[in-house]
Amino acid sequence: MAEISTIARPYAVAAFNLAKEKKSLTEWSEMLEFLAQVSLDERMHAFINDSKVSDEDREKTLIKIAEKKLNAYGENLIKLLIEYKRLNVLPQISELFETLKATDEGTLDAEIIVASKPTDKEVDTLVKSLEKKFNKKIDAKVTIDEAIIGGIKVIVGDTVIDASVREQLQNLAYALKS
Repeated sequence: MAEISTIARPYAVAAFNLAKEKKSLTEWSEMLEFLAQVSLDERMHAFINDSKVSDEDREKTLIKIAEKKLNAYGENLIKLLIEYKRLNVLPQISELFETLKATDEGTLDAEIIVASKPTDKEVDTLVKSLEKKFNKKIDAKVTIDEAIIGGIKVIVGDTVIDASVREQLQNLAYALKS
């Protein structure tokens, strides 16, 4: 996944910079999300990866499917991704674009992972603490994962705060082995 993210990042950054310059962040956001969903479709995924299909056919088909959602820059992006055999990273480009957009707009996405459902007050308190720490508005999503046993794990962008019981037990086991 890290390798795919590394491949997708330059495309996402270029798309974001162009969208920001043209004041069309929402249009690009919708366009990239649509292209990502198309590329994830089982039949389309097979078509994209079929070595018997020419790049010209891939280009025509994808542009035809997305023509109502694409602007000229979107078409150029598709052509570029086809030329460099990078169509498979469309979902990651869309995801990274959304992260850049949210950061630019002053919002960060956070995933809060807990072993059992927290109260609304606990979530609000945690979100306020994260907003203070990162100096940005936090859009939090709570995920229940009993595998962490207890405690909490928070992922904000590239930052991971792991205060789960599972992580503490793993650290203890590692310390005892050395």
